[in-house]
Amino acid sequence: MQPLSTQERKKPTPVLLPSRWRRIGLWITGCMLLGGLLAVGAGAVWVSTLDISKLEHPLPEPTLIMDRNAQPASQLSSSRIEPVPLMQIPLELRNAVIAVEDRRFYEHSGVDLWSITRALWRDLRTGEMKEGGSTLTQQLAKNLFLQSDKTVSRKLKEAAYALKINMTYSKDEILELYLNSIYFGEGRWGVQGAAQEYFAKPVSQLNLVESALLAALPKAPTTYSPAKNKDKALERRNLVLSLMKEQQFITTAAYTQAIAKPIVLQQQNEESLKGKYPSYVDYVIEEAAELYGFTEEQILTSGLRIYTDLDPLVQQTTEEVYGLQSLFPESRTDQMIQSGAVIMDHRTGGIRALIGTRGPQIYRGFNHATQLRRQPGSSFKPLAVYGPALERGYSWSSALYDGKLDIGGYRPKDWDGQTRGQVTLKEAILRSWNIPAVWLLNEIGIEAGLDFVRRAGIPLTAADRSLSLALGGLSEGVSPLQMAQAYGGIANLGVMQKAHAILKITTKEGRTLVEAVPHSTVLTRPNVAYDLTLLLQEAVKSGTGTAAAIGRPAAGKTGTTQLPDTPEFSGIGANGAKDAWFVGFTPELTTAIWLGYDQTDRDHYLVTSGGAVPATLFNRIMSRVLRDVPVTPFPIPSASRNQPAAQASR
Repeated sequence: MQPLSTQERKKPTPVLLPSRWRRIGLWITGCMLLGGLLAVGAGAVWVSTLDISKLEHPLPEPTLIMDRNAQPASQLSSSRIEPVPLMQIPLELRNAVIAVEDRRFYEHSGVDLWSITRALWRDLRTGEMKEGGSTLTQQLAKNLFLQSDKTVSRKLKEAAYALKINMTYSKDEILELYLNSIYFGEGRWGVQGAAQEYFAKPVSQLNLVESALLAALPKAPTTYSPAKNKDKALERRNLVLSLMKEQQFITTAAYTQAIAKPIVLQQQNEESLKGKYPSYVDYVIEEAAELYGFTEEQILTSGLRIYTDLDPLVQQTTEEVYGLQSLFPESRTDQMIQSGAVIMDHRTGGIRALIGTRGPQIYRGFNHATQLRRQPGSSFKPLAVYGPALERGYSWSSALYDGKLDIGGYRPKDWDGQTRGQVTLKEAILRSWNIPAVWLLNEIGIEAGLDFVRRAGIPLTAADRSLSLALGGLSEGVSPLQMAQAYGGIANLGVMQKAHAILKITTKEGRTLVEAVPHSTVLTRPNVAYDLTLLLQEAVKSGTGTAAAIGRPAAGKTGTTQLPDTPEFSGIGANGAKDAWFVGFTPELTTAIWLGYDQTDRDHYLVTSGGAVPATLFNRIMSRVLRDVPVTPFPIPSASRNQPAAQASR
């Protein structure tokens, strides 16, 4: 036998495992493979069952309220987000976000395993669970479906949701959803809101430097907010630009030019449309629902364009006047004296301005201009008494009784406690005396007064069939809107246009959904309306409404409702009032103003009258609104050009 070589001697002898151990090893390996497959299968089933239907619903689009010039005046939305299509978002902004937040966005399956591995290794080394490694898809999932707790369980759910989203949507769709929902600081979600907040322009107009700054914010919106810390914001912005250069989204030259530019923020020249003109907008919502059948959800989420008769000059002026606290009586500390006002174009019925409350504006709060129902006092006399009397041949010089009066137990008194025996109709309306008005209504018949009031669009009840109608003693009361519409019929030569805010409602694309149809009714004959206008003009010139005089044609009537004659108000007497009104008009506009407490009691009542605060408010508003409008007289009806009926005698 030949001796073994050195190499042959060193060759290891294989050790064969018994067949039993081989079988065990194979069994364990098979179990592990099977377990892995089952785990993967279970994970796939779990991912497939996740509900991401929230993403299937388009983000609610804000509705715009358009003014009478077809310009945006206010914005309505149920969402904090104003979504924009991806194609309206500059490519530079999209690339900036990808560069800093998820450079492999278009390559991974919603979860970037390499980034997660690095993040987990960092967490294990530090012993803390920190954010990191999340893709844009994971961030989207976290924002929409998960809590912000930093646990392994939440990270697993985040990854699962991201996988499901990635399987359901294209990368561009995911990027659009992300950019429209991420938080950018200063109370702004989505790139459109952020662009408006920091640069006062739509996102589509952003340049490279501005885009990089927005992309810098989602990681830590408060820390990097340019409004709070420009130095940190600048550092972070330049990092974004550096990453864009590194990933070849921009050239070296563009990078060098961009980092040399400072951060320049632009305050919006005008306040945000959202929340503007709340009282007017509240009524627009009410009108859209009641007249045209829209639900509030449709109004808030459908991206409608609601064209209205709102006049920004008139509305803004009215709001500014209402902001002058010195014009109002001092309120008690626990309750503010409230007020409501409506200004309308009596020629069309279009509501030009509306104030629903004083103090803090509450969305869909109580609107004193439209929802209030209070007794109108003497401002009701032209409708219940003097209008129907003129229709029946009475004139300015007609003699009216002014003495002690008791009609079936009803004993009216004049505000000054005096009687004059006999006065003319003109004197009675100028001085707002009560006894002549009640006597005259009794003479012409209560039905005559009720008929005129009904034609004026004022709802009545059976309880209103009494002589107290002459003094505005209505059982349910009226609103400033109803009074403005009624007086508008006088100002418009007897033709009353239905008051309205909405002209038409269209889709965002311009397709008309509904369009207002003008509606008018005949209140009275033109010559009667003109005579009543001249009487009310005299009331402003030399009667109880002199505080409303504005140096140009104006007519109107004051109204003051006395406190109830009950033990609660004993001792206050004529020194207190419950409501104060002024309803008046010029050749251009009709205005109704109410003043009073929401809850009137012994500690909360007015010590003013309709001829004081409400008339002064009319003066301040109308003098500003009509400052640049040429002065014109009240129109004369053709039948009255030669001999106005007011000059006839009875």
